[in-house]
Amino acid sequence: MRTRTLLALAGAATALTVAAAVPSSATGGAVLTTGGAGGTAAAVGDTLTAPLAAGTSATLYSSATGTSGVSCRTSQFTATVADNPAAPGTATESVTGHSFDAGGCTSNVTGVLGVSSIVIDNLPYTATVTSAGVLTVSPPGGSTIQTTVKLRTLLGTITCVYRAESLTGTADNGDSSINFTNQRFTRYSGSSLCFANGYFTAKYAPVTDAGAPVYVN
Repeated sequence: MRTRTLLALAGAATALTVAAAVPSSATGGAVLTTGGAGGTAAAVGDTLTAPLAAGTSATLYSSATGTSGVSCRTSQFTATVADNPAAPGTATESVTGHSFDAGGCTSNVTGVLGVSSIVIDNLPYTATVTSAGVLTVSPPGGSTIQTTVKLRTLLGTITCVYRAESLTGTADNGDSSINFTNQRFTRYSGSSLCFANGYFTAKYAPVTDAGAPVYVN
């Protein structure tokens, strides 16, 4: 099943972006490093990637406490380092891709037979990560973070479009991960089978730069 470009969460989400971090106490080095906290600085222009953490799924549920909605077992984001100043500080990335394999996605919404695709629109997004491990994903000026979900039903394919002003996540150096929890999207368009709100949760790990885990300082 082909992988479709999206986020983030992811984005994402897609989505979504940078490295890990329970922030380290290192100072003087860069915010984003490889080889460990306080290690080699990630260079501007480097490409960072991360799949979903092993054994986890990315979910878009109809409520923050429910389990009704869409779940995907396979997702990945891609981002480019745009600025990586000395720590403590804030690094900046451009989120250029966020993909979900629709073949690994399921839906338990009544009347829905399956998931045709999930796409994050309006890329690239800007992602910032602070030395404290706070990750923020923002759309281009005048735009929104938009997720388009196509679902198969007995009556044919329906399209559900959800929007968010921004996404906030956390980074953890323990496993070089990025975590998004119950990030709220509001339905912009779609039939009554499209739930009114979508809450996005996903853990991406490890975040890597040319195969090396990335840390936040």
